Amino acid sequence: MLKKIAEKDCAIMVIYLNKKRVYTKMKEEKPVLYNYVANILLDRIFSEKLVSEGPNISLVASRKETNKFLNQNFKDYLENQANSNHGVNLKVEIKTPAEEKALQAVDFISWAIFRKYEYGDDSYSNIIRTKIVEENPLFP
Repeated sequence: MLKKIAEKDCAIMVIYLNKKRVYTKMKEEKPVLYNYVANILLDRIFSEKLVSEGPNISLVASRKETNKFLNQNFKDYLENQANSNHGVNLKVEIKTPAEEKALQAVDFISWAIFRKYEYGDDSYSNIIRTKIVEENPLFP
């Protein structure tokens, strides 16, 4: 799968989180932390102009919560942040990897990056290295 991703016309933005350095309050509120990290990633994507110009953009996010309220909160938060900070009408859809195959590719990429930082094994992330446009720590 990573080799197929490396052949695609795509860009990968990476933010990796040191959970041990996360502020105590945020660590206890995982949905808040998830929203915060997703917003930083979205902000970097807009700042680096990795999405086509236009007033309407669709984003498919992986369902992290079974709680509908938390999913709606995540969706509303990102849509409001994109509009307030970038003047973009963002439409967020929450789906499972079974419903949206692109999310399976994201899972493979996340796993490759996880192996790099957790185990010092960059053999998988090296396959997609040319597609990574930015790779930064959060709470280093």
